[in-house]
Amino acid sequence: MEGQTAPTRGSSLKRKLDPGFQNQNNHQKVLVIGDHMSKDVLSSTKPCSNHWDYEVFLSFRGADTRKNFTDHLYFALVRTGIRTFCDDYELPRGENISKELINGIHRSRISLVIFSKDYASSSWCLDELVQILHCKRTMNHIFIPIFYHVNPSDMRKQAGTFAETFTRLEERFQEDMERVQRWRAAFTETADCSGFDLQSDANGYEASFVGKIVEQVLYKLNPIRLNVVRHPVGIDFHVEELKNLLQLGTSTTTELLIMGMYGMGGIGKTTLAKAVYNHICDGFEGSSCLLNVREVSEQSNGLIQLQEQLLFDILKVKILLIGNVDKGISLIKQRLHRKRVLVVLDDVDRLDQIYALARNGEWLFGPGSRVIITTRDEHLLVKLGVNYSYKVENMNHSDSLELFSWHAFNTPHPEENFREISIAAVDYVGGLPLGLKVLGSDLRGRSIIKWKTTLEKFRKSPNAQIQKILGISFESLDHTTREVFLDIVCFFTGANIEYVLKILEECGFFPDIAINILVQRSLVKIDYPNLRMHDLIGDMGREIVRQESRHPGKRSRLWSHEDVLKVLKNHTGSEVLEGLSLKPPIHDQDQVISLESKAFANMKNLRLLQIKGVKNLKLEGCVEHLSKELR
Repeated sequence: MEGQTAPTRGSSLKRKLDPGFQNQNNHQKVLVIGDHMSKDVLSSTKPCSNHWDYEVFLSFRGADTRKNFTDHLYFALVRTGIRTFCDDYELPRGENISKELINGIHRSRISLVIFSKDYASSSWCLDELVQILHCKRTMNHIFIPIFYHVNPSDMRKQAGTFAETFTRLEERFQEDMERVQRWRAAFTETADCSGFDLQSDANGYEASFVGKIVEQVLYKLNPIRLNVVRHPVGIDFHVEELKNLLQLGTSTTTELLIMGMYGMGGIGKTTLAKAVYNHICDGFEGSSCLLNVREVSEQSNGLIQLQEQLLFDILKVKILLIGNVDKGISLIKQRLHRKRVLVVLDDVDRLDQIYALARNGEWLFGPGSRVIITTRDEHLLVKLGVNYSYKVENMNHSDSLELFSWHAFNTPHPEENFREISIAAVDYVGGLPLGLKVLGSDLRGRSIIKWKTTLEKFRKSPNAQIQKILGISFESLDHTTREVFLDIVCFFTGANIEYVLKILEECGFFPDIAINILVQRSLVKIDYPNLRMHDLIGDMGREIVRQESRHPGKRSRLWSHEDVLKVLKNHTGSEVLEGLSLKPPIHDQDQVISLESKAFANMKNLRLLQIKGVKNLKLEGCVEHLSKELR
């Protein structure tokens, strides 16, 4: 009873404890306490810290559950390999142990609180609960409520048996009603937290119920971390920036916050999202990282699979009831709208994917949740209305050389004889992590001669893996924007944007809209007044054109001086050709180029003809052979 000397621990736990087990070198511990908290605990405890001496703090109303459910749960934790700290010894009469126990809450990773029928009748248990929830709010303390033959709804409203209990508490503590209000608020907050309900989770079967709790505890103690990258060069700085944007330790922690990450394919968006996820996932009631959303959603029932994965990751229960996307949305909202969760949606390219998984008019998750979205399309984040957008930029030269060296030499620096050519390789890739990894791995173990031929091959024909990743952005474009992109790639990279806009407008396009889309997709950038793009993006675009036909004359665009001369001299151009650039290398600009106008006769759809750097051009024949589509 309150006011008496603190009682000793339950004899059943003391009797069954295996002393030999406690001496094993096992770092997992459980602190078991009962209903024995003194009145002055709240004012005498020290602030919460992030130092965990124990893994689990088990709190319960001894008279209700000590000899049955709590006993079974306690030893299930022990048998699972969790080292148990059990304060189950005699203390001298009159010694106050309450401070020791409440500080145990602060030094524990997880609190398991067993809410039984008479839990609220103990003011000591209620003070424990207030302290546990305080640590949950102010540190990475994990609180798991266990509803043992009680209704969470009754707890939220203090109805049913709890109504009478709180009425007695108000009569008993008339002079300290503020304390009673704290208890009421704690009960309301508890009912909204993710936990275990004996009736709904196990249909009253305690053995399976205990098993589920232990499984969840083990997961919380040893969460599955995502594999990020083998060589995390330059990641830490970005992770800290992203964590700051997520505002995990500020007054906005209780607000739902959405952050978007965008950038070109292969730039490292997924890597950063996974790294941030690993850093912060412990601070939430549940978490889920859904990778490759775009790719998975294109499969049959792909969005339903993602919905099921989201629910399983957070609830740890296999959901078999989802028959369609709309039902999945309703189920996610029903189960998760009160939970503080972390969700990563990786590689999103359409709003309907986000609506199916995280938002349907309103966000489907509870206050304090964080949603991280990665995409190649900046405008998608604008339409979504995210709180923050973070552009993932190319790696700097120093980090690029280090990452390349790890893959090429398995060291952070290039071998001395390879330093100069390594710098050339890094300059070619231009700070794209995917390119650095692929090229470095491909060159590893080769001679310098092989390095030179491989680099030349890369320049002429991009690596298939890089091409596939970068090509996804192109495939998502509409027809007109694709045409504008290919024109820029083949003819206008580095050109004045006003000049390009004027020409493409004459071709019947809407270049201002198209170029804006290309900038948002990180395919083109404006370094005013000129248009720029990453070298690998340019290589990707030109490779798309080369793949149109093995015969240059049957491709839509020609820019290679060798191919252009071959087609013009052999008169092999076709109606497919829309653009042609006659631009000899600097060392060949003094060469005399003799052509016949008949070479253009079959190019009925030629709209762009670019002649640049030709000092001696002789064109014989009639101008009527030139296309009427020329602009």
